[in-house]
Amino acid sequence: MDANFKTALEEMGMDVDNTVKRFMGNETLYLKFLNKFQADQSVANIRQYIAEQNAEEIFKSAHTLKGVAANLGLDPIAQYASDITELLRGKTAFSEVDTDRLGTLNVELKEKYDALIRLLAEQQ
Repeated sequence: MDANFKTALEEMGMDVDNTVKRFMGNETLYLKFLNKFQADQSVANIRQYIAEQNAEEIFKSAHTLKGVAANLGLDPIAQYASDITELLRGKTAFSEVDTDRLGTLNVELKEKYDALIRLLAEQQ
């Protein structure tokens, strides 16, 4: 892995070293899965379901994103997804959701996600 790329990931709060260890030290395999992350639609789905006021689907998408991001060491993204998941846990109707907090978390999640996607695109 390029040292500048690794440093950029770490500066974004990503846990590169521990994640590569989970990939049995195989940086190539880690990079392959990291690049596949670009195709994950969870962030887009969260935005869509917020617009549709669908609490159940927001929860499912955030929960999926939390797991995928955590497995890839994308800690800030996993944390925002976790915060959204917890905000919606047990809520059956969108009217029960703190929409101000949800909006803030969604914006922050999107910023971290977009920064990662830009960095990955630069490495192509």
